[in-house]
Amino acid sequence: MSCFCSVQEEFYCEVLLLDETKLTLTSQQQAIKKSTKGSVVLDYVFSHVNLLESDYFGLRYCDRSHQTYWLDPTKTLAEHKDLITTGPPYTLYFGVKFYAEDPCKLKEEITRYQFFLQVKQDVLQGRLPCPFNISAQMAALAIQSELGDYDPYRHMPGYVSEYRFVPDQKEDLEDSVEQIHKTLMGQTPSEAENNYLNIAKTLEMYGVDLHPVFGEKQSEYFLGLTPVGVVVYKNKTQVGKYFWPRITKVFFKETQFELRVLGKDGSETSFFFEAPSKTACKNLWKCCVEHHTFFRMPENDSNTLTRKLSKLGSLGSRHRYSGKTAMQMGKDQSVGLPRPDLEVVRTRSKTYPKRSAQPTDLFICSSPKASKTEVSSEDQPGKPTAPWDENAPQSGLYNSASERNKSPKFPNARRRSPSGGSENEPSQAARSRSRGNTSSGSESENSNREHRKKRNRSRQENEMVDSGPQWEAVLRRQKEKTPNDPNHRRSRHRSRSRSPDVQAKEQLWKHIQKELVDPSGLTEEQLKEIPYKKVEQRPVKVSTTLFPKKLGHYEM
Repeated sequence: MSCFCSVQEEFYCEVLLLDETKLTLTSQQQAIKKSTKGSVVLDYVFSHVNLLESDYFGLRYCDRSHQTYWLDPTKTLAEHKDLITTGPPYTLYFGVKFYAEDPCKLKEEITRYQFFLQVKQDVLQGRLPCPFNISAQMAALAIQSELGDYDPYRHMPGYVSEYRFVPDQKEDLEDSVEQIHKTLMGQTPSEAENNYLNIAKTLEMYGVDLHPVFGEKQSEYFLGLTPVGVVVYKNKTQVGKYFWPRITKVFFKETQFELRVLGKDGSETSFFFEAPSKTACKNLWKCCVEHHTFFRMPENDSNTLTRKLSKLGSLGSRHRYSGKTAMQMGKDQSVGLPRPDLEVVRTRSKTYPKRSAQPTDLFICSSPKASKTEVSSEDQPGKPTAPWDENAPQSGLYNSASERNKSPKFPNARRRSPSGGSENEPSQAARSRSRGNTSSGSESENSNREHRKKRNRSRQENEMVDSGPQWEAVLRRQKEKTPNDPNHRRSRHRSRSRSPDVQAKEQLWKHIQKELVDPSGLTEEQLKEIPYKKVEQRPVKVSTTLFPKKLGHYEM
């Protein structure tokens, strides 16, 4: 009967945390299966991170079309069809789902630390744009939390360039960060992170969950879900803001999304938007329901909650938020928070090669390959553009796995040649050959080694000689090279004419072999002793038949 036994289900899942570490969940270790509820997976992650204020956080995943979804704790993993089709292995991303309106008021330090990691990631990936001075202040606070007080003996010039804070990070920002870091003496990591969040919460795009939609005449819009309501962006400008208490209905059908808002005069106005797909429209509706419930509902009254959610329902869809609301978490006294014996373990950030000092005669030049492949978001009419420039070195949820492993590096310095280009810039033919080359790294190393050997041989062959014995030694080495020598390569094509180098060598050999003497500086007796041959030239008679006496001429 053993042949009829079902094979044990294998499950392998990786959870990418905010500190860029990974948590592996398998069927052998945690008994995770496809039939496991999402709440069980969330509990494993919350236990690993040591979080009690867990309702602010969630797990996100991507489908094959790069549409992101939040893991529903009330459903099994098998019911998340878009997740199951991507694996195995399966990848989940831990992050903040509901941004607290004031993250500094969170009860525990570990919760504020996770918010700090999330906001720092939002700034780096371009989702939270900042002015230059604000970016420098926040980056200096992050450095203070990471490295502590400034020490001139440990923190050498350029130490800030080993970390990444903003997209397309420049050297002038790093210099400002270094100067501000010197003024933050005495701040503990917890205080620096709290001050970081205190600045971040004032930014316009803090905690905004953006969803691309289309309005009238297929014009591009973005609906942003925030702790206070729904904001509408067009052409990177906020054109509308609707607070949660005034939103009376959220409805969707197919790809059409409706937002009904109560005006100050008591009249209701409906705003209609078109989502890119049915799944995107339903995902927008679910996120809107959850945000409305989390930030809007004041009491834990089941009748009131059901009545409110019935207005936000839609045809054929029943979605309910099962967690606590923000107000419930603030008034919850069942668990003593903060825990007195809590110890926060901080992880070091990823570092990169330090920016090298550039001499004055060097300039930074971008790669020609990168300039050809970069396409601005405005040149792609089919893809909506976000309210910020997405040219950051992204990682985690917002890029592919291959790009995630790449570390952003500074471009190499190249010396400008007098002709206007760079000296180490390859020619067009060399670039075309390099594009077609598909050999492995070992083959390229062998080719480079052969090239260096050939170059050294050419240097030896073209070495200068100033005496007969030296020239005879050179000829002897050349004669010792036979076609059987692996370093000896016979030319494929026969040369029609001798090269100038060969002619110069022959003339030099004749000069040494015949022992010609320079007569300058010799006496008359010495000149008589020099052997010479007398060469006489006979006169040549020119035939007159070749040149007639009368020549024709042209008349003007």
